[in-house]
Amino acid sequence: MKILLTGSSGYIGKRLLPVLIENGHSVICCVRDIKRFSVPESLKSKIQVIQIDLLDNDSLANIPKEIDGAFYLVHSMSSSSDYHIQEQKSAENFRNAMAQTSVRHVVYLSGIVNETTLSKHLLSRKNVELELSKGHYQFTTLRAGIIIGSGSASFEIMRDLVEKLPVMIAPRWLNTRCQPIAISDVINILSKTIFNPQTFNNNFDIGGPDILSYKEMLLKFAGVRKLKRHILIVPVMTPKLSSYWLYFVTSTSYKLAVALVNSMKVEVVCRNDDINKILEIAPIDYQTALERAFSKIESNEVVSSWKDAFISSSFNLNVSEFIRVPIFGCFQDIREKTFFDRDDCINKIWCIGGENGWYYANWLWRTRGLLDKIAGGVGLRRGRTSANSLNVGDALDFWRVLYADKTEGRLLLFAEMKLPGEAWLEFRIVENKLIQTATFRPKGLMGRLYWFAVLPFHSFIFKGMIQKLTQ
Repeated sequence: MKILLTGSSGYIGKRLLPVLIENGHSVICCVRDIKRFSVPESLKSKIQVIQIDLLDNDSLANIPKEIDGAFYLVHSMSSSSDYHIQEQKSAENFRNAMAQTSVRHVVYLSGIVNETTLSKHLLSRKNVELELSKGHYQFTTLRAGIIIGSGSASFEIMRDLVEKLPVMIAPRWLNTRCQPIAISDVINILSKTIFNPQTFNNNFDIGGPDILSYKEMLLKFAGVRKLKRHILIVPVMTPKLSSYWLYFVTSTSYKLAVALVNSMKVEVVCRNDDINKILEIAPIDYQTALERAFSKIESNEVVSSWKDAFISSSFNLNVSEFIRVPIFGCFQDIREKTFFDRDDCINKIWCIGGENGWYYANWLWRTRGLLDKIAGGVGLRRGRTSANSLNVGDALDFWRVLYADKTEGRLLLFAEMKLPGEAWLEFRIVENKLIQTATFRPKGLMGRLYWFAVLPFHSFIFKGMIQKLTQ
């Protein structure tokens, strides 16, 4: 069958794609920016990639007319404050586009929306469901609560809280109950739902066997990590204070923190387990899901991370617009140094950032990350998805990977920190030399003042970094 996969570059889409291929389907991957979409070489010959923007009707003409099924895995929660308007319009545009195709079944992954009073986030998900249900095709909604897996937003946020805070003074929404589900079960349910007539024109809640409060989830998480943690619930922490607390302690953005806090006040427990009976599956429990997630992390097998789609609110990055580093009107710091071992030098470059650090003056990098976070930027909290591999589109601390070719020996990064201008950092191997180039294109007087203000630090950092990379 030919399946249209929206959100192909997202956390769920990247994991669902190989399963659909393994099941014998032909997959058309929908992405907003083809240059930010990287897949294993083994899959490239088995998929078709098209560039579409669900808010741009003209781009939807790229969708093939002959398709059998489609997955709708799109959301805009962390992109802007009016994401609910964007999500509604995207769903409407998608439904209209499907009317021009032969699609028979559409599957939408939503959130559990059983309460009468919903947060803005969950209400938006429900409105998308209603919009998509108006189409001419068979329609199925799968409603999930907290998804547990290496790289998922929920998992990484809990990891930040548990590993950073021995004692948590937490808001009362930590007593709210939810029903977490493992990412492996989500992918299994999605892949088995498509074209299954027993799921047509219906909605199902999906969850694991455990119903837990957020406090219980954090304590169980600490148990798996063999950490002793204490959580004190206080009633005086307002939603705004809770959002700031989540923002500064975890890797989430402030806008996403607000949406999450408002949603966490709503109980997300499955109505029944009908979908498990229909598909004949038995979801794993919460502790097993955690153990599997850490097993993937320890073996460096994290397939996708929510952070790769997370950028500062001031950016809407299209890689193709920044792949050519400008020269005119720019300031540059160019350094060259001979290396003794080409493979060793390249391997160091490909392991830069995240927990590995930046090889020199890491305290300055952390300070810059903290200042960026205070200013509302991404800071260093995104880290990196894999410890030793980089792909185009990956997040790397407060950078985005624009170009990565290990054979060629070239890595190009674009800054997504808060800046009065635009910045690139490039590493390029030429014969037996590493050429390291930092480029800054200032915006106005503030941009120029910024460059000269940080020039002494740049001289110190970049000189030390290239020495470490080549020694």
